[in-house]
Amino acid sequence: MNADRETNHDMTNGDITRLLAGAADEVEIGIAPYEAVIRGGRRRKARRWAVAAATALVLAGSSATLAVAGLPGGDRAVAPAATEPAPTATTDLSAPMRTTLATGKENGKEWRVLIDVWAIPRNEVEAAGQFAAMGLYGDVPAGVTKSSQLIGKKSYVVHFSYDDKQRGVFEDSFDKDDPMLGADLQSAAIPFGTDREDAPQRLVVGMVGHAAQQVTCTWKDGTTTQVDRVPADTEISTDDLAIRPAEGSPVDWFVCLAPEGTASKSVEVTAVS
Repeated sequence: MNADRETNHDMTNGDITRLLAGAADEVEIGIAPYEAVIRGGRRRKARRWAVAAATALVLAGSSATLAVAGLPGGDRAVAPAATEPAPTATTDLSAPMRTTLATGKENGKEWRVLIDVWAIPRNEVEAAGQFAAMGLYGDVPAGVTKSSQLIGKKSYVVHFSYDDKQRGVFEDSFDKDDPMLGADLQSAAIPFGTDREDAPQRLVVGMVGHAAQQVTCTWKDGTTTQVDRVPADTEISTDDLAIRPAEGSPVDWFVCLAPEGTASKSVEVTAVS
């Protein structure tokens, strides 16, 4: 968030939109499409997810990365309510709702997974401002080439950072007419701590419906990691892997990390309410 948004309260939405649009011209956007792993018999249609290219961004003190560079690791956080507020005239479309999904440390280096959720623009003016703001955050969904494609959609982007380097994991918009129910699950696995796409896919990030109480990640060495739901209004560290809600998201999220020397084999919901 830049200083103008903190101090200059006289700027109009048009002023902000023009400033963001000018800055967004300098930002390269878009990442390659990726097919998510899908589990659960009730899924009728796969969401189109995307995985970032291998090149990682080194965090710097620019306006495009300041919002990420200052994120704390291992914070204790209260799980937000699963319900999401209805859009209002005061909804902020120029910055995402950001939730840290998981944090940790490996080989002395900190890592984290976070999600940005963008509120729904209702018209072309709102969409144009949001499109420019997304460019600053590096959050423009794959396949979106013009602002009008954002109208009526709630977009999200999941980021992974390790040792002060960040990459996108996947991005899309939420599908309102196809809710996740029962054992429905979508997940993606990526290499951990390396830009090599042929490296073991150790990091698993996924989404589930509100009924999912436990997810089991099975690794190629035969071991498993079980991730349980965070009880409502329970204080839990982001260092503790769990199923947890994210601000603005209609579905819940989980993260699994395979031990060194192995990789993801399968992921499934193993308990529902």
